[in-house]
Amino acid sequence: MHEPDAPAPMPSMRLTARQAMAAVSDSYVELPAPEGPGPGRPDGPLGWRGYDVSRARARARTGEDESVVSALATIGGTEVVLLSFEFGYLGGSLGERTGDRLEAGYAEARERRLPLVSLISTGGSRMQEGMRALTQLQRVAGQSARNRAAGLAQLAVLRDPTTGGGWATLGAGADVILALPGAQIGFAGSRVRPAEADPHAYSAEGQLAAGQIDAIVAPDRLRGALQRWLRLLGGKREPGAAPEAAPPPSALGESNLPETGWRAVVRARDARRPRAEAYLRAYFDDWEEISGDRCGGVDGGMRCGFGHRDGRTIAFAAQCGTATRPAGFRTAARLVRLADRLRIPVLTLVDTPGAANDAEAERAGAGAAIADAFAALASARVPVTSLLIGEGGSGGALALAAPGRLWATADSYFSVIAPELAAAILKRDQQEVHRTADQLRIRPQDLLALGIIREIVPPA
Repeated sequence: MHEPDAPAPMPSMRLTARQAMAAVSDSYVELPAPEGPGPGRPDGPLGWRGYDVSRARARARTGEDESVVSALATIGGTEVVLLSFEFGYLGGSLGERTGDRLEAGYAEARERRLPLVSLISTGGSRMQEGMRALTQLQRVAGQSARNRAAGLAQLAVLRDPTTGGGWATLGAGADVILALPGAQIGFAGSRVRPAEADPHAYSAEGQLAAGQIDAIVAPDRLRGALQRWLRLLGGKREPGAAPEAAPPPSALGESNLPETGWRAVVRARDARRPRAEAYLRAYFDDWEEISGDRCGGVDGGMRCGFGHRDGRTIAFAAQCGTATRPAGFRTAARLVRLADRLRIPVLTLVDTPGAANDAEAERAGAGAAIADAFAALASARVPVTSLLIGEGGSGGALALAAPGRLWATADSYFSVIAPELAAAILKRDQQEVHRTADQLRIRPQDLLALGIIREIVPPA
């Protein structure tokens, strides 16, 4: 068993497999390598001349006989199955025996009901084994799917480089994806991508901007980040009943109810009104956020993640008062589905003037993204609690409101459409906007009388 005397820093991305494990774990015990089918054909399944010599040199240089080391480890007191790549062994490439080790690691995590953490550094599939190497991606993808179905969290750390099939399976297929600064990340490695390709697109920073990873973490902060994520998502997970619902947050703004519909609109649009940040800080002891829709987009007006409250984990998706973009709806749907798999209750904070409706939003699939958010909430097996904290603008707000489980603050409103737009559609003079707001019955007390919300939440 390896037990470092003190928290080990991770000064460089190009660590050996064991150095990387030691840098993030409290202790670890290596798992035995699964027995292969024997020596097999000289120079591998293709008879690739010199392959045996290359493997022998890699063993002599690294002390490893394959490109992955697996272990049972504890990280911040949470037991995990840890998979760590050895880039010095043939570029961390995936061959048949690598597939054996990865498959065994996933199976060990399922048997023990543990989260799986991958420390990835790979150039892709092993050419010297041809299609026999490439099909290992199917094995890994299948094992990852089984662990998802079992409700077990998967976390990936992208070291330098993470390319090819290792990125497209263990990396991109993980629930939470962290990357080290400057790491090369992409399906295409540096020698096979177009010569004119923008290198930023293949970097950790570029992938974060494109919504493909959740965070970039400095090497000396990686252990702490994994500890926090594992406290939120990790631990042994046994099948069981749905968790208790998250309680709605207490109101932070005005407690007096608005006299008119237009007054409700004015108060909800007031820049001084408490927003999502204030509610998250008041509600959670601590939290970590995911980022991006995994489709090329990030919406800064949608904050999603997992937090601790009174010793238990609650997932959250919070609109921040801006028009929600397609990437925001898709990120929220991703959050709800992940929480549902891990049996974690969800809290949504509703606050948007509506869905973004510019041409860019339409090209990015606004309708499909909103439909996806509706579907995620409608199909969630875990309880979802929703609180309207400000503007409730039409379907863009309703997409984050749990059916039958919506509460509201006194300084909020919910409307089928903004009163100004309703007046325009009805061909009314703009001086009639206030009357239209009253007719729409959008005040919190109106919503309660109509059966749209359960209650108007009081202040703490």
